[in-house]
Amino acid sequence: MKTDKEKKYNYDKKTALQKAANWCAFQERSQQEMRDKLYEWQMKPNEVEEIISTLIAENFLNEERFAMAYVSGKFKIKKWGKFKIKQGLKLKRVPEPIIKKAINSIDEDEYLETLRILLEKKQALEREKNFLKRQLKLVNYLQSKGYEKDLIFLLLKSI
Repeated sequence: MKTDKEKKYNYDKKTALQKAANWCAFQERSQQEMRDKLYEWQMKPNEVEEIISTLIAENFLNEERFAMAYVSGKFKIKKWGKFKIKQGLKLKRVPEPIIKKAINSIDEDEYLETLRILLEKKQALEREKNFLKRQLKLVNYLQSKGYEKDLIFLLLKSI
């Protein structure tokens, strides 16, 4: 049985374009994700860029739409903070101005409320008795979720 790395793809440009369009229609993709997929399909560099240009022209690929969907999903479903979301978008090679616009689309009140709820849930589960160690664990947890230190400390002081 062949593993994923051993699969042989032999798509012509037209077939690859159709498969790429279907892949993009299934879920929003970044240009880098599409580029990686086309190289995985063993397409030539000039074909990759032509296919990506066609997908952009036909609105299958749209970095801004991808960034907005990514931010919305990671915040609302995974409860990630802005820092972690921003890092994820950078890994997908989304341009900085688009990242800023997408991050700014998060409602501030909803963001703070999500942070508060995460803190309360974690506090309820935390078994550490030592106050300072407990606070440190809470801060580390919220930072690992991508929330900003200053907001975490502000919230901890208010509780």
